[in-house]
This record gives sequence, structure tokens and C-alpha cells, in this order.
Amino acid sequence: MTKIVLVGAGSLQFGTGMLGDIFTSSVLKGSEIILNDINEAAAQRTLKVAQDFIAQNNLDFSISVDSDLRNGLKGADFVVISIEVGDRFALWDMDWRIPQQYGIGQVYGENGGPGGLFHSLRIIPPILEICQKVVDVAPNATVFNYSNPMSRICTTVHRKFPELKFIGMCHEIASLERHLPPMLEQPRDNIKYRAAGLNHFSVLTDVTYVDSGKDAYPDVRTKSEAYFSQMPGYSEILTASRTTGKAVETEGWMDIDLSHINDVRPWSDRWLFRDILERFGYLPITYDSHFGEYIQWAHDASDHRGILDFYTYYRNYLGKVTPTIKAELHERVVPIMDGILTDSGYEEAAVNIPNKGYIKDLPDWIAVEVPAIVTKDGVKGINMTVPSGIKGLLTNQIGIHDMTAEAILNQSRDLVIQALLVDPIVTVSKGIPELVDHMIAEQSPWLDYLK
Repeated sequence: MTKIVLVGAGSLQFGTGMLGDIFTSSVLKGSEIILNDINEAAAQRTLKVAQDFIAQNNLDFSISVDSDLRNGLKGADFVVISIEVGDRFALWDMDWRIPQQYGIGQVYGENGGPGGLFHSLRIIPPILEICQKVVDVAPNATVFNYSNPMSRICTTVHRKFPELKFIGMCHEIASLERHLPPMLEQPRDNIKYRAAGLNHFSVLTDVTYVDSGKDAYPDVRTKSEAYFSQMPGYSEILTASRTTGKAVETEGWMDIDLSHINDVRPWSDRWLFRDILERFGYLPITYDSHFGEYIQWAHDASDHRGILDFYTYYRNYLGKVTPTIKAELHERVVPIMDGILTDSGYEEAAVNIPNKGYIKDLPDWIAVEVPAIVTKDGVKGINMTVPSGIKGLLTNQIGIHDMTAEAILNQSRDLVIQALLVDPIVTVSKGIPELVDHMIAEQSPWLDYLK
């Protein structure tokens, strides 16, 4: 019997979504599922929804809550982590806005730039505590992480626990898969593609037509203008949601119908996206809000209205949605579990794992996002050829990922200052120590460990 532990299951969105994915799997049938959360009442709420669904659909799964993670981890085969700390959006606002008051023009502030650093400083310590318990109790378990900032979390965890089977998962690659078939006017199964880079900082590296083996990238470059310039972005989605009172699910692997949305701003959410495509010749897998967090000139190039509307829509959607369990596959972690259990050898589109030479010229220790082969031994990345210009942008992240991990593992305020000063987003030096002290004070108790 397979045992799966969901850490952070008190979040109805994560808990019900992951359970719905698990319930689609015939391979996982009969599994024991443990729900864990620091908020036991929230975990019990998720449990009630799950038990009702299992009973209504006569499913063969056992599920329970265990607030003692060490106990819950005993015998675990798989662990899935999706956590945040404190008031997510209030802290995110600080990550984004406060550095701007010190003269740093960052984009979005979740995963890259100073905001990504402070987000990392808060969330990585509790994830390290979770991982320590896995190492102590279930060292052979495979751990999947959904928390952000993905690449900094994975880099730091692997530095602390090099033997832990820890895999970062992100559904951002899904947006690429959704767009390629309509843009190329081909069925999904006739398109083979690969992408590589860092999480939220990845590009389509190659794409071919399956039936002919022909390179499809020339068609991508030719057709992107007509397709993406007219594609509704979050400004349009937010306006439509306010008008209709209905939210649009925008994440995951399912197709999304935006045909009811008109009056689109050209290249909505994708001004930086367009520049990367035009100047570097390669298609980013995601919007300005994510991709722009890592580039020092992105603040000048991005669609800031789209970014702000994305943030507003995301915040409102999470605040108003009432999650329910649907036996539908939205995320990619369950196929990986199935692939490991069946030794399938299939290719997964994107995992976040230590580089180990998968992207040449990046250090082995940095967590990269690459496709991988899934077998009984876990996931093994595929060597990828990343174009020189894009690789140049990626290498700018080496120092900040290194110093983020060192600042956390050494619990050092001074290394936090150094981390900011090696970040390409930070183009000022005056006031950086004050910024760090300001954030430590504002984000107490989560940053109190920094001395």
C-alpha cells in the first residue's frame, strides 16, 4: 500500500486539488493519505470534504489527519509540501512595495529580486524543518514541493540535505502546452516540445511536429505575433470577472475558454515576453509578472498594468473561491508518482532538480527546471541546449541563489545584505542595510533568526 503525506493540507485549494488528482489514479488506488497542517482545524475541514467525496464515489482510499508530522511520516512513500507562513498577501505586499521605497525597481516581488529573497528567508526555514523530519523518519520518501520561490527553495534544501529525493513542481509549463496547439493549428499529440531554464524563468528550447519530425520553431516565431498580441491577459480577465461576478480558472493543464473576452490591449501581460521573443528569438513559457522578476531591465519593459491586475485577480480569486474535489488531473505530481511506482520511463515536461550538468555552464548545485525521465529510481533530468543569450540571463542568478542559501543556513543578516548586493535587480547600494533591518522588523517573527 502506498502512503502519501500532504503537508499544508489545511489549505482547501491545495488539499482538495491534490486529492482530486490522487483520486484519478488507478495506480494509487488503495493508498493511505495523511493530511498535515499546523492549523489542525483547517486540516479537519479538508478531511471532511475528502471523506464525503470518497463515500459518495465509493473510492478505495483511506484518509486521516495527523497533526504530529513525525508520526504521520512513518512509512511514507511520497510527501507533498505546499505551505506559506503568516498573512500571505500582507507579507507579499511588503516584499514588493518596501524595496521600491529604497529605490529598487523590482517586478512583482514573489520569486525573484529582493521580494523573492525575503519570501525565501521566511519560507525556507520551515521547509527545512519539514525536510529534517523526512530525513529522520522516512529517508526513502520522495518529496515534492509546490511552495515558492521554487528554485531558491530547491537549491537550499539540496545544499542542506543532498541525499533527499526532493523535486520542485510548478504548473507554469502548462500555459505553454495550452498555447502551442491553437497557435500552430495542430492537435496536441502532434507537437513535441521541451523547455529549460530556472523556475518561472524558462524558455521553449525546441519544438517539432511529431508526424513529420519537422522543426516547428520557425512557425512559432512567425505565428506568435498574430496569436499572442490578441490573447486576453489578466487585465481583461479581471475586467470580465468584475462584470460577470465569476472567476476564471487560469492555472493547470486544462484548456481555458476566453472567447467571451473582447477589447484586448495588444500583447496584454506580455510586453517583456514580446521583447524576449524578438531580441533573443526564443519563447518564454510565462508572463511578464514571473519572467520579469529576474531581469535587471525588466521594470522598463514589462506590462505593469497587467502585472498589477494579475496580482489583484489572483488575490481576489483565492479569497473568494470555494474549492471542491473533482477527480480531474490538474497538476503533474500524480503522474510522476505513478511513473515511479510502475517504472514507466515516461518523459515529464518540467521538474526542478539540482543541475548536475543538465544545462551546461550553470553550476551543478543550482536548481534548474528541465524535462526528466521518470522511472522506479525517481526522476533523471535531460541534458538541454539553452541558447547563449538566454544562458547569459540565467547565469546572472548564480550569485543570488548561492547567497540566499548561505544567508539562511548561516542565519546571517550580513549575508542577506550581500545577497541583495549580488542580485542583478538591485542597482543601488545606499540604504541596503537599512532595508534589511526594516524588513526583519516588519516581518517578525519569521525573520528573527537573522543575526
